[in-house]
Amino acid sequence: MGARITGWAILLTILSASLFGCAAHDSSATPNRPARVLIIGDSISIGYFEPTKQLLEGKAEVYHNPGNAAHTRNGLAHLDAWLGDTSWDVIHFNHGLHDLKYVNAQGDLVSPDKGTQLMSVDEYARNLEQIVKRLKQTRAKLIFATTTPVPDGAAGRVTGDVERYNRAALPIMKRYGVRVNDLYTFALPQLGSIQQPHNVHFTDEGYRLLAQQVANSILGALPK
Repeated sequence: MGARITGWAILLTILSASLFGCAAHDSSATPNRPARVLIIGDSISIGYFEPTKQLLEGKAEVYHNPGNAAHTRNGLAHLDAWLGDTSWDVIHFNHGLHDLKYVNAQGDLVSPDKGTQLMSVDEYARNLEQIVKRLKQTRAKLIFATTTPVPDGAAGRVTGDVERYNRAALPIMKRYGVRVNDLYTFALPQLGSIQQPHNVHFTDEGYRLLAQQVANSILGALPK
């Protein structure tokens, strides 16, 4: 009986080793999946999303959150749904232009003298930090895009507010080790030629240039 049990034990050991070897071989033979990139942002990111996707074709699968990410409060409310159960390699994100806009009691965009900012700079910073904490849980490489400039005469916004909100965001990114794609500094010197007049949105050429900057920042964060 002892010899019979020993024989079965040896046989099971051999079979287990064989199966383990097959599994290991199959795993190593599976090609690596493409890198997955998520872009989170408002209409500015929607504008540069498609050209960014084209620039990264063959290097990464690039996705955008459904619709307009709008302000940080909206981001916090929908972040889990946007992330889903996908294993993201890189997440490029921004909130800002909707946080700093002026609205009336009904939430409509109005001139600064007729409304209040949707989100104070302090609330913006608090919300943004909570967003970063949640994004860090994904273990993806994170890239924060600074908010692009507001030109003179743009409805419902004040030109100088963008700098204040970006200044509030940068220490948070430094604290949590988040890379920064400084789209504000990139766009500012050429604003007259790439942005629509008196409008926070960009021309087709402007979005193409922003996409190049975004694609380069993502390439620098992709797994080697």
